Amino acid sequence: MMIRSGGPRRLGVPKSEARLRFEAERQETGGGPGRRLLTVDGEAAFELSFWCGSCPFLFRRLASARQTLSLEKVRERLTGSLSDPGEGGVADAFAALLPEGAYLPVLLHVEPRLVVPGREGDYFSHEQVATWGLDQFWGLPEYPHTPYYRTFETEVDASAHLYEFVVPMVPPTSNERERVEEYVRDMGRGAVPTAVAVSTLDVCEPAAGLPDDHYRHWGLTHFLLDGHHKLEAAATAGRPVRLLSLLALGESLAEPEDLARLPALRSRPRSARVPGS
Repeated sequence: MMIRSGGPRRLGVPKSEARLRFEAERQETGGGPGRRLLTVDGEAAFELSFWCGSCPFLFRRLASARQTLSLEKVRERLTGSLSDPGEGGVADAFAALLPEGAYLPVLLHVEPRLVVPGREGDYFSHEQVATWGLDQFWGLPEYPHTPYYRTFETEVDASAHLYEFVVPMVPPTSNERERVEEYVRDMGRGAVPTAVAVSTLDVCEPAAGLPDDHYRHWGLTHFLLDGHHKLEAAATAGRPVRLLSLLALGESLAEPEDLARLPALRSRPRSARVPGS
């Protein structure tokens, strides 16, 4: 469920001052674009979907992803539920970590389910393989190198489906057990805290001639800045949290018209895709 969406806003700081950045490596031969990366404090933290648009959707944690980006000055405001994306200056506070650009603040109600790669519910082992098949070199599914949370999916149209993910900057095994248990107790008493993420929408469609289940995958990925303990607690307790998403419009692999549709799509009922439909 979408609680509320603000209009696109110009947010962030000069790129040289931003702790979190979207970067593009250059290929050593030919000078074309290499890996698409999310970096934190100058270190490559995640590899993202490749530029071509026909390659599989991807988020892959790298060895340098070792820290979260919580902000002490807004911690108290996030213990409860925000009711508006602009409430309490939270979006502006976190925007100071991000490179200047166009962002769409969206406030979501999510019920996270923790997924371990290769196990039940893993998008990369199931939905993605049904469309792209196994990696031709490794003979294996794509591997994100991190547990992650699945929160929502719905049909876009007859030829496209939206999948939503919340990706922790550090794995749940790094969380403090006492804090997770405290949130579990609070949620059991009805608390619905708020987490914060920077997000991208990548629309990927396979080339012709791949497995039969051919359609466009809309991958909405929320990279968690604040709320790691809250998300694990919510998944453990089967409870909801609110998620303030700052959708990076200029860093997504999606057309402007696709990005404009996202708030309406996120307000639809949840629906799973029937393979081959």
